[in-house]
This record gives sequence, structure tokens and C-alpha cells, in this order.
Amino acid sequence: MDSPRQSKKANLNREPKRSQNQSSTPPQKDAYARLLSQHRSSKFSLYLEQYAKDLSCQREGNGPSTLLKAQSDRLNIPQRKRDQVPNDFSDSSDFSPSSLRGKGEESSLSLYMEKLSSRNAQQDCERKQGVSDRQRRGQRRDTTTSQDGDIESGEELGCLTPNDLNKHQKQQKKNKDSKETDQFVARPQSPKKASTSGQEQDKMTKSKRKNLPKHPDEEKSREGAGVDAQLPRPMSPHGKDKKPQHPRASATNSPADKRKNRGGRGSRKQVFESYMIFEEVSHGLKRGELIQGQLRINPKKYHEAFIPSPNDTRDIFLDGIVARNRALNGDIVVVQVLPQEQWKVVRSDTDCEGASESETQREHVVQTMQKKTERTPRPDVVADQCSDQDEVLSKFQNTTLSDTEGHLEDSSTPRPNGEILQKTAKVVYIVEKKHSRAVTGFLKFLPDKPFAMFSPVDHRVPRINVPLADCPEDFCSRPGDYTNTLFICRITNWAADSNFAEGQLAKTLGQAGEIEPETEGILTEYDVDFSEFSDEVLDCLPKNLPWTIPPEEMRKRRDLRNECIFTIDPATARDLDDALSCKQLPDGNFEVGVHIADVSYFVEEDNALDAIASQRATSVYLVQKVIPMLPRLLCEELCSLNPLTDRLTFSVIWKITPEGKILSEWFGRSVIRSCVKLSYDHAQSMIEAPEKMFSAEELPPADPVHPIDEIHQAVLNLHSIAKNLRAQRFSGGALRLDQLKLSFTLDKETMMPQGCYVYQYRDSNKLVEEFMLLANIATAHHIYRKFPELALLRRHPPPKTKMVDELQELCDQLGINIDLSSAGALHKSLNTTLGDDEYSSARKEVLTHMCSRPMQMALYFCTGGLKEEQLFKHYALNVPLYTHFTSPIRRYADIIVHRLLASSLKCGPHLGLSTEEVQKQASHCNDKKTVSKRVQELSSELFFGVFVKECGPLDSEAMVMGVLDQSFDVLVLRYGVQKRIYCKSVVGLDSFHHRKVGKKSELTLVWTPEDAEEAPVEQVISVFTLVEVQLKADGAPLKYSAVLKRPEDTGS
Repeated sequence: MDSPRQSKKANLNREPKRSQNQSSTPPQKDAYARLLSQHRSSKFSLYLEQYAKDLSCQREGNGPSTLLKAQSDRLNIPQRKRDQVPNDFSDSSDFSPSSLRGKGEESSLSLYMEKLSSRNAQQDCERKQGVSDRQRRGQRRDTTTSQDGDIESGEELGCLTPNDLNKHQKQQKKNKDSKETDQFVARPQSPKKASTSGQEQDKMTKSKRKNLPKHPDEEKSREGAGVDAQLPRPMSPHGKDKKPQHPRASATNSPADKRKNRGGRGSRKQVFESYMIFEEVSHGLKRGELIQGQLRINPKKYHEAFIPSPNDTRDIFLDGIVARNRALNGDIVVVQVLPQEQWKVVRSDTDCEGASESETQREHVVQTMQKKTERTPRPDVVADQCSDQDEVLSKFQNTTLSDTEGHLEDSSTPRPNGEILQKTAKVVYIVEKKHSRAVTGFLKFLPDKPFAMFSPVDHRVPRINVPLADCPEDFCSRPGDYTNTLFICRITNWAADSNFAEGQLAKTLGQAGEIEPETEGILTEYDVDFSEFSDEVLDCLPKNLPWTIPPEEMRKRRDLRNECIFTIDPATARDLDDALSCKQLPDGNFEVGVHIADVSYFVEEDNALDAIASQRATSVYLVQKVIPMLPRLLCEELCSLNPLTDRLTFSVIWKITPEGKILSEWFGRSVIRSCVKLSYDHAQSMIEAPEKMFSAEELPPADPVHPIDEIHQAVLNLHSIAKNLRAQRFSGGALRLDQLKLSFTLDKETMMPQGCYVYQYRDSNKLVEEFMLLANIATAHHIYRKFPELALLRRHPPPKTKMVDELQELCDQLGINIDLSSAGALHKSLNTTLGDDEYSSARKEVLTHMCSRPMQMALYFCTGGLKEEQLFKHYALNVPLYTHFTSPIRRYADIIVHRLLASSLKCGPHLGLSTEEVQKQASHCNDKKTVSKRVQELSSELFFGVFVKECGPLDSEAMVMGVLDQSFDVLVLRYGVQKRIYCKSVVGLDSFHHRKVGKKSELTLVWTPEDAEEAPVEQVISVFTLVEVQLKADGAPLKYSAVLKRPEDTGS
């Protein structure tokens, strides 16, 4: 067995990066290592055990012994901390080489015996008193990821190095400073300076740190690359009468953290609590003692996680990896709320992570070290905040989250000193592992180990031990060849006694930073099935090609092939699932039709094709390609409403007035023949030039039966009606939150980005949208009327009340006249209160982003599973019933709706679906839609990262979206991306200070004058401040940062 010294040496060999950055080790370290070595001799161990036993007896008989009390007093351990002495001495700041300096009267042995004996005595007592494993662990820090990202093997190593301790102390001091005052003043410093300044602070901190409650700082990025991202989360210190929070000592995960992976030599400590049994969980949920929800982990501070509060107050906080108990992002978990003295204290509503910082998930993923750091089915925070009763699985079908309301004290009420308590909890059961357990990352060779260490790019996933037999053949002999190789690893097990998961390599992707390997990694992590369709699935497709509509099918349908019907889609679209028609009637009204591909004709219920479509649930749109829900023969041929071809459709046809009033409505199966495939650009040209005579060369090939003028007039009539419909919708209280969307032009051969632009949403888009909405609303009413227990609808819950109130207060303090009382009021004020100068649209984008934070995601649901009809409502559209009917080629929910519609019209088979089956499919569609949205965002971020690298640096104006105490977020106006700028990384900055008045937060940046004789230049940063930035590629693959330019350079 290795001695500690050997073990340490091996570790240094494994971690050349860290050893370069650390200062030389003081001599105490070797003495301490020898002490540990002595401890492992059997005689000494027996002596210590006997000592601990004697002391345990004393404590049981007489309370804490005089000896122990005296020793504890000398160590300055507060009484409350004596009750929770950590199980692992190697992690404690009260016993380390650094803390022993200045304690000349104590010998190392004496102190060590005190630590060990108090630990053993407490363990004995706790075993008798039933103290939970979580409480015994008390001050344990998260151990899964180190500060700089280098990998530790699973073995227990020596001790906390002085350099690491200095970093720890420095962070504690920073926390204390930020907690004691609303103002924060700092000077930018490089990571190197930061570590030395920690040593200087060591003396100042020593006397204070033992009494300080320990709180996490914002996690420093794994590489520590130039950006000091250690932002203290503002929160109030605990009063002396309160117990400190258990979960974690510090977010700075030093190497010593991971040494606790194993307890002693040959024994393994329990790291995580065992899960409750199903019966306990079921009873606990029914009694309101437990809460179920979807876990979301903050990608910037991966030790922080949240689940939604069941009663729409502040999210419940899970502090640390141990509290998550091996659950991963997106999992449906059951949590137990911790005692109130362990709740998190925050100074104001916006300091609460659930209300503000968690939204940083929206920020461009490559900001946080590497491109996939933020991969979560969250795409946005809104997505992860909605795991309500619709998400409850069948085994908890009778227990909705609302059952827990009223059983737990609401923590939202401010206390007299302005502090607010946020509930904290721990995971006691995983209901459903929604996370794929597959991750991309890198392999690291560990000498003398039977496994390699897999380090995921996503910090929220633990390190994984991978058997060497699973690694490439030459990995052991040439590990350096694989430094930049991206692998996919699947977690196969995560034992309760290990900080590290076990797993197997699934695939070698290729070089990090290249588009195809990165894309495959994204798809695999998010469990997107991109495999080829099986022969069994393909056997379900029509065999006789080219396929024609059977005569008997034609007889069952309304024949619309002679009507002027056309499609309007993006120029590159190949799955055309909707078409429009508009014919003027003699009475001056119009016959308007929406014609949707009849996918349910080809996808029969319960065959292999239906099974794979229901499992995929949606097509996934990447920048360079589509992962289809259905085989391409259907997507692009038989179902796609291609021009000049007979196609099967489901139609809804209205008689409608020019003002948009509906006079009559018809649903039915039909046959159409599209006369032309228009792009949005073509339709926009027609709208903008109503008098123009378009030539055949200006448009795609069209059916000669319908002259171009007829098509042009139909587009103009549709546009006119759509404008009226839209005006009615918004005057009736609808809301639309448009956010900037980035599009790319690609090289046709290499598929690399050649350029990018912000996508323009124009009248032609609005035209199509209005009639799709109208069709969806009409279908929702029809199927709910016919199938009140089976209808698959789509609801949009209102925004979170607490967050809306906070946003209203912030806007009031910023002087923004905005009304958040309803969807319609918000829409109206968004479009009227931001001025009419050249930056009014930018201000609107920033405000739209702020307003989207409290919003929840729309959800599919089965009407039979939700008893209150009031909950069916769609908040943004402000309609009582809504569904998805118009895109069955790319959404499985629409196929179910088509089947319901066909059954109700007696033109399709009888449905064999139950309420439970529809609800289960609805929940699955919700999950897959969230994933699809996130994957689409990551694909865009991947291509933009490549674009910055190939075409950068890129200059742009940017507008400030949010201000923290050491950083601020900006919207880069030219490209529509959001970036965080860290003050400590800004070159040329002399100092900065933070000020917060109420909800309004502002930073003052003091720039070093370029001429020594000039006065420093001050720049005030608050929401809506306009700044100049430059986007530059960083060293890591696809990582880029926004560099703030000096105000002089911008002419301000």
C-alpha cells in the first residue's frame, strides 16, 4: 500500500498543470505526512481507538468532558460546531498545517488526537441518538470537481496543502466582506495574483475564519483561464444563535476535497444517504412531508440546484452535491425539506438563486469554460421550472404537487432585518432518471490504477471511473495522443460510498472543437435518437413507389385539387406540412383554408413506425441538418405538401369576413394539389409590392392552372385578414415575447459558417402564424367538445407571481413604466414605453429578456387528467383552449390530435387510448420538446463559436441586461448573443465598486488613465447602459469571451 508521500508524488505526476501553479510546499507538509504515516501503524491506531473510546464513555456519562472542552476552547471551536465536527479531519480548516502555525503551545499530535477523538466520540453518540448521515457530514465540501478541473483518482491522499488552504481562506474573507456591506470594492487581478493575495490574507483571516459560517462563492471556471469568476453570492451571515448551514464549506473545491472519497485505508465511508423506500415516499408525498419536482442544476455554480416550489413561491434550494444524492439535471426527484435553521438566508428577493442567478443558464454556453457546460434540458430556465402535476408519473398518479401546499411554512416573508429565508432540501428518492446518463468529455490516465478518469465537459455531472479495458488499446502507452479527443461516456453506476460514478465509454467522437464530433456529442448527451430507422419501421411504409392515392381513399375525401392552394415556408424547408388557400366569395367574404399533411393516414396506431415516432416525439432542428421524427420517405415525400403533386390532408375551412370575423367552420379529410412552393421571402415581396406584376422567373415553378396574379392576390387577401386577426388578438389581451434568433449562412461543401445574422420576423411570417393559431384554437375546441376526458391540449401557466412582483419593483426603480398585471397589459407596455430612438429596439430586447424570466413553459396535457378547466388556459395567447394540429410531420402530439379529430368526425378508426396513456405521452412530448429546444440552442452556440474563431474578433455595440457585484451581462446587439463580462478580467481597469439601492444594482468601473497626468475615467454600468465589446476566441475549443472596450475608445 502506498505511503502518503508516495501517493502524493503519484498525484503530482498526474497533475502537472496544478503543480506548476502552486507555490513551493512548506516543510510542515512533510512533517504532517509523516504524522499520518505514523497514524497508520497498528500500535498507534489501537492507542487512538482506546483513547477515543474512553472519551466517548466520559461524554456519555457526564456530557462533554472537561479535557475535551478545554481542548475545543483552545481551538476556538464554537459550541454549535463542536456538535458537528466533520467526519473527515483532512478537510477541516481547524486542523491543517497552516492553521497549526501560531499555535506553538499545541503539538501536532495533541491537536490530531483532539480532532480524532472528538470525531469518534461524536460518531458513537450519533449512532445511539440516530443523527442523520447528512448532519454528521455537516461541513463536508463538494468533492466531485476540483477548482481548476484537473482530475483526482478515487484514492485518499495526504492533506490539504497550504496553497489550497490559502485559496479557501481568501474566499471566506471575500464572502465575509461581501456579506457585511451592500457595497463591494475590488481591483482586477490575475489568477496568479489572486492566489498570492490569498496567502497575504492568511494571517488576517485566521482569527476570524473559524467562527464564520461558510458559504459558496460563484464557481471559478475549471481551467482558471484568465477570468476570475469567483463572485460571492450576496447573502446575510447567520446570527450567532443559529446553527450554520450544513451542506458545504466552500465552492472552491480544493484537491483535499476529493481525498475524502475513501475513509481510511481499506474502509469506505458513506458519502450519500440511502434512498427512501417507495412506500415511505408515497406516504410522505400524500402527507405533504415530501415534495416532488424536476431538478435543475445551475450550470455556472454546479454545486447549487433547485426544484420548483409547489405553491409558486421561491424555488427550493439544494445545497451541494451530497444534497442532490446522485440525481442529475432534469431528473424527477422527491426531496425532504431541511429544518428551518438550515434554510438559506438571502438579503433580498433578487439575491435568491431561484429568482435570478439560475437564469444565467440562458447565457451563451461557451462563457463557462467549454461549449457544452450548459447542456441541460432547460434552455432556458423557464423550461425547468415547470414540472408540476402533469409531470407526476403513473406510480404517483394520485398525488399532485398541490397536495403539499399548506404543510410547509412559507419562507418568502421578509424578516425584520430585511433578510429572506429560502427553503433548503435534500433528495431522498429519484422518481425518474430523465438525464440520459451520457456525457461528452476527456480521458485522463492514472498511473497504477485499473481505471482511467473521465472528466465530463458538463461540470454538473460527476467524474467517472472508466475501466482501462474499455479505453482505446494504446491509451495506456500513449495517453497524450488523446488529450484533445472527445469521448462519450455512459454512467453505469454511482455507489453511495463514492464521490465518483462508474461508467463505460460509448464512443470516440473525434477532436474537440470540430462541428460534427461536437454535434454528435450534443445529440447523445440529450438522448436524441439520430440512428437510422430500422427495417421493421421501414416495412410500415408504402411499398409500391412512386406511391399514388388509392381510388377508394380519394372517394372518402373532399377533393380540393383544383383550388388555389400554396405553401409558405423557409427557403430551405423540405418537410412542408401546412398549406393555405383564400378565395373571395360573391358576398365579399372569404373562404380561407388551412390544409395540414395527413400524417396519421401513414402512421397507423401501435405499429413499429408509430412506436418510434412516439418515442422521438419531435424532429430536432440543428443549424446544418434535421434529425427527423419520421423516415425521410414520409417527411420529405409522401406527407410533404410538395408542389404539383396530389397529397392527403386534413383541412379546416372557414367562411370569414374581411375584418376577420368567423361565420362558419368545416373540418374534414381532403386531397390537395399545391400550385406553388413559396418561401417567406417570396411572400414578403408580394406583400411589399401589391401592385407589381410578378414574372414567372421571379417565383418558383407554379401550376399554370393558377396564374401568378391569382396567387399574388390570395397572399394579399390573407395578409389583410391576418392583420385584422392579429390586431384583435392583441387588443383582446395576447402577449408575444420576441427574442433575437441567430441564423447562419453555410458553405455548401464544408457546411462551415460563412456568416451570421439576426433572423428577421416579418409580415409573411406573421401571416402564416395567424392562420396556424386560428386552426389550432379551432381544433382544440372541437376535440375537447367531443372528447372531454381524452383531448390532448396545450396550456401555458401564468408567470411565477413572486418573480413578477420582483420584476415590477425593479422596473419601477429603473423608471420603466411597465404593467405586468396581465399578458395583454405587458404586451401593450412593452411596445409603448421604450422611446423611439435608434436604441429603443435594443431596450425592448433587454426588457423582453427580463420579462421572460418569470414565464413558465407551455405544456401538453390530457384534459381528463386535470380537473380544473381554469388550468387549461393559455396565458400568452390569452385563450381558454389551445392545441397543436398544424405540424404532424415534426411533432407527435399533432398526430394524436389528428387521430382524435378523425375519430370525432367518423372518418378515422375508433381510438384505443385511455386518459392515462394520453397524459403519459403528453409528458413525454413535453420532455422531448424541451430537449429539442435546448439542442437547437447548443447547435447555434456551437456554430457561433466556430464563426468567432474563424472570422473574429468581432466588434459590436452591446446593452447591459443585468448587473451583479463583480460582473454584468450584456446583449451583443449585432449578433443577438448574451455574454457575461467579469470586472476582474477587464484589461485597463484600475478598480470597480458595486452599489445596490433596493432592486437596482450598479457597478462603477474606474479605468486607469492612458496618460499618467490625466484623471482616471469612471464608467457607470447599470441596466440599459450601452457599451462597446469585442468578441474574441479563447484558448479552449469554441470558447470565446466578450472584451469590454475602454470608454475613450468608443468616443464617449
